[in-house]
Amino acid sequence: MKNNKKELLPEQRAELISTLKDRFEKNMNRHKGLEWAKVQAKLEANTEKLWSLDDMEISGGEPDVVGYDQKTGEYIFYDCSAESPKGRRSVCYDGEALESRKEHKPKNSAMEMAAAMGIEILTEEQYRELQQFGKFDTKTSSWIKTPADIRKLGGAIFADYRYDTIFVYHNGAESYYGARGFRGSLKV
Repeated sequence: MKNNKKELLPEQRAELISTLKDRFEKNMNRHKGLEWAKVQAKLEANTEKLWSLDDMEISGGEPDVVGYDQKTGEYIFYDCSAESPKGRRSVCYDGEALESRKEHKPKNSAMEMAAAMGIEILTEEQYRELQQFGKFDTKTSSWIKTPADIRKLGGAIFADYRYDTIFVYHNGAESYYGARGFRGSLKV
């Protein structure tokens, strides 16, 4: 159980770091040239970020390191689960879309969930980058960050991987489906 300060207990931190280390070592193609010891040191120095990574893990995201930002000195984590994270599906795009639904409202929206978790929804560029590490969302789809001009008109975009191709589609932002969730990113 987490406490209210968005901080994990010591045993929870140790368990999460162990899980992240195992995933890091099993998927070296995602982070060539990066060393786990440096990632772990950064995680241990930024324990508030562990809370967000734990939320990513608990909701089925399987976060893993996918890069290093030379400018900021931060490691970049993406949700790397094969399909859109199970604990983040059946959500509309954002709070405005959620409020616009008169009936059959989903429990939450992707943007609100991401904010509560302390993560960002993947952009189209990040989604395409993720697909270089494997085949993701072959049975599901994921909301991606929608440009303001599209959102202003009531739409939102999502993506998936079918027929060896990344597809980016549009839908009304208020729509939601059992097989559509969202993937996030976090810099540590």
